Amino acid sequence: MKKKYTAIDLFSGCGGLTVGLKKAGFEVLGAVEIDSLAVQTYKANHTNVVVWEKNIRDLKCSSIKKNLNLKKGELDLLAGCPPCQGFSSLNTLNGAYVVNDERNDLVFDFFRFVEEMLPKVVMMENVPGLASDKRFKKFLTCMAKLGYAGEYKILDAYDYGVPQHRRRLIYMASLKGPVEFALPARKKICVRDAIGHLPPAGKSGDKIHDIVENRSPRIMEMIKKIPKNGGSRKDLPLKLQLSCHKRCNGFNDVYGRMSWDKPAPTLTSGCFNPSKGRFLHPVKNRAITMREAALLQGFPKNYKFTATYNKQTLALMIGNALPPEFIRRHAMVLKKSLHGK
Repeated sequence: MKKKYTAIDLFSGCGGLTVGLKKAGFEVLGAVEIDSLAVQTYKANHTNVVVWEKNIRDLKCSSIKKNLNLKKGELDLLAGCPPCQGFSSLNTLNGAYVVNDERNDLVFDFFRFVEEMLPKVVMMENVPGLASDKRFKKFLTCMAKLGYAGEYKILDAYDYGVPQHRRRLIYMASLKGPVEFALPARKKICVRDAIGHLPPAGKSGDKIHDIVENRSPRIMEMIKKIPKNGGSRKDLPLKLQLSCHKRCNGFNDVYGRMSWDKPAPTLTSGCFNPSKGRFLHPVKNRAITMREAALLQGFPKNYKFTATYNKQTLALMIGNALPPEFIRRHAMVLKKSLHGK
């Protein structure tokens, strides 16, 4: 399998999908992303990729094909993750209603690129809520009319070598017949495997590992009392619990600690803030650092993040990224199908 198979990454974010594709042996020729800070990080790590920093709705596929010297049908893989906030479980009231979010229509911009480029295989990743949306069902019908044999599954990235529970929808399709999905990993990765080796935060020399936390004495007192290695705010005596937590019994993971020998919870754009979920370090009295978040997502340990001054910006990029190892495993299966056909 010495041939370099080509790929384009739509909605690339800071580069998680591209990392996975490259690790699977694909040559990523181009990427499209609208967010300027995500583009800065992407370019810092993928200097050989042509990046279009533009709203995909305003981008003509013909200009990409011309720039990359690609003819219709020549591209091996078109991959991407249309922004998924409109399909998320919170935005859809746990699936009870479908929100008419205009970002959901970006699925059809993804299809527009498929139609105009006619890649040999396609990969699209998203949140599970996409499966019940009428636009996705229309997308599947349109793909079938183009001649693609496709299938989607809702899988947990933890089963594929990622040290966090992260349920995702992955759709794969081919012009040459039915597709296969990667087999689950034999070895599961836990929090300790991902971040247990890191030096203490604060003076490590890694800017995104050393960003200082500022929390009130009241919150710090509470965090210190939460039991190590998987403890919860619910383990605290009532006098140490916040008033809002006493009044509301929901969102039980907030101010919870991760467990060393279990996977992390799903990393979100709020992963820098323990009030947003189980994002406290297993034993340290702090939230996970942004380097720890990146490693739990599956980024390489030396991955560069240019916005090192702002936790919120970093958490947004990292939390929205695709886990590279999850992508790598499925991309390897697609590459084998390309090689065999």
